[in-house]
Formats: sequence, C-alpha cells, structure tokens
Amino acid sequence: MTTTDGTAAEDSAAHPRFAEAVREMGLAELPGRVRRFPDATRTAGEAAAAIGCELSQICKSLIFAADGVPVLVLMDGASRVDLELVRKELGAAKVTRARADVVRETTGYAIGGVPPFGHRTATRVLADRSLLAHDVVWAAAGTPYSVFPMEPKTLIAHAGATLVDVREPAE
Repeated sequence: MTTTDGTAAEDSAAHPRFAEAVREMGLAELPGRVRRFPDATRTAGEAAAAIGCELSQICKSLIFAADGVPVLVLMDGASRVDLELVRKELGAAKVTRARADVVRETTGYAIGGVPPFGHRTATRVLADRSLLAHDVVWAAAGTPYSVFPMEPKTLIAHAGATLVDVREPAE
C-alpha cells in the first residue's frame, strides 16, 4: 500500500501522526506493539474490557485548562482527577476541563484517542503516581480504537511528565 506521494504507507494500528511522532522520538518499535480493536476503546472501561486488564491499568490522557493554558494529566483508568489538587500543583487560579476543540488543537487528536505523548504542541504534563502501581499500563495510540502497552516509568519519561498526586480520594 502506498500514500498519495508514492511512499510506503504505515501498516500500523496507530494513528499515522502518532506513529511518525514516536519514530521521531526513537521509539520505532512502538507502532508494532499497538493493538487495534473493532469496537471503540474511547473510555477507560471500554479499553480495559477489550484488552482484558484491570481498569487501573489504563492510562487516561486528559487535557485541562489551567488559567486558560492546556495541561495534560495522565491518570489511571479507575481514578478521577482532583481539579483542586491540579490547581495547587500548577499554582493556577482556575483549572477546568478543556473543550473538545482545544484538545484537538493542542494534541492533534480527538478526545477518546489522545495518547500520552506525540502531540502537535508541547504542553506541561502531570502524571499521577497511581500509574506506578502496575508493571504495564495501556494508553491510547491516537485513535479511539487503538492502544499500546508500556511500563509506567518509561511512559512517564517519554511524556516528559512530572510525577504528582492529583487523584480524587477514594470514597
């Protein structure tokens, strides 16, 4: 299969932008580890069910606006982000969930397929410590149908994330 410019097309389950970004990051083997599912893995629950893993092994990539500036928060799939803890961590006056158009503009991906790295623009990244509870976590590969496995410390390092505690307390 070839692209319109005559070059070989990437036969990967990853989004083409993500596959290119990770190759540029020196992770050429990563697109080959991406798994694509026929049904959406848009939510953490859908992804965990498709993979057959614990909900907390899913790494959610969530974009928030801290005083209007996009910030990425990586959170385990079983937990929710505490916006007040994010606000304090960033020293911001206000933190809100980013609108869908801001997510796409910032990352280059639609909500439900945002990977933890390989974004269109550089943003500040926070990673919740809860991700370290597993040997492997699964994250979106740029589409709502594709995910990849990675060791949490490696994922956090490639995302350029600061390790924090921003998870809502369990009830």
